[in-house]
Amino acid sequence: MTDTIDLTGKLLIAMPDMGDPRFEKSVIYMCAHAREGAMGLIVNKPTPEIRFTDLLEQLSIDDGELATDVRVHYGGPVETGRGFVLHTADYASGAGTMEVAAGIAMTATLDILEDIATGAGPKRSMLGLGYAGWGPGQLEGEIAQNGWLVADATDDILFGRAAEHKWTAALKVLGIDPLMLSSSGGSA
Repeated sequence: MTDTIDLTGKLLIAMPDMGDPRFEKSVIYMCAHAREGAMGLIVNKPTPEIRFTDLLEQLSIDDGELATDVRVHYGGPVETGRGFVLHTADYASGAGTMEVAAGIAMTATLDILEDIATGAGPKRSMLGLGYAGWGPGQLEGEIAQNGWLVADATDDILFGRAAEHKWTAALKVLGIDPLMLSSSGGSA
């Protein structure tokens, strides 16, 4: 990575002509972006066939005090059997929690699932199975080829329940009307 901007804590918004169906109309929250590569979680693709309570049962975690059901998302195509919890920074699990940006953290250890189940978890959270990953320079190349737009993240886009509206909401952060967005772009 040359002297480009660090996208950690930003949203990637898939352009309409995204060639990869796994990322069509995706909104990805960037958890890490460095010379070695990048990692993010898709925040707008819930997996209705997988319920949080089912995951807790599979992991033998008691959900007796579960106050709210956490929506499980397709976090991306890499390590789809592994869970990543994106959450507000009011929760920390020692070395298992990584601060991503001001007020936002990510934890990939089982204790956060136990804490969510008992009501001791973060105020707001989203669970992603798998993640989106890029090798050195790959993401920068995709952005240069007009595959992604970059926007600031909002709590509603990250943690809101209306996943079907997050792509449009992310575009509106940039002041873009999705109906006016061309499927082919250029560079000046």
